[in-house]
Amino acid sequence: MTDKRNDLGELLKMRRVMMSLTLQELSARTGVSVSHIARIEDGSRNPSARVLRKLAKALVFEEADLLMAAGYLSPQAHTDESETGAGAAGIDPYVAKVLSRETVLMQRTVIAILNILKSLARGV
Repeated sequence: MTDKRNDLGELLKMRRVMMSLTLQELSARTGVSVSHIARIEDGSRNPSARVLRKLAKALVFEEADLLMAAGYLSPQAHTDESETGAGAAGIDPYVAKVLSRETVLMQRTVIAILNILKSLARGV
């Protein structure tokens, strides 16, 4: 079974690298120590919701997506928000329905990829 912390860490590191940020620069933007961020990225530390919110803002993630990836928010609750238009990710209802039949890991992976593509399309 895959460790959620490692998946989350890989996702955060991928975004940080895509944005050409060093650990020091991300630390300066978030107020989270370099060592704490490094431990989150390598999967040895599980961040609090407060730290995730700081990272989400600095790395241009939707808070709900990171909270879901960390296991603080259930995929079903996130999908329900998206279907009502209240969700920050704005996933198409058809895509949400198809994803609901997939494993949680697959859901997280697809949502992360969609968010990265959205960010790239916005020119981030």
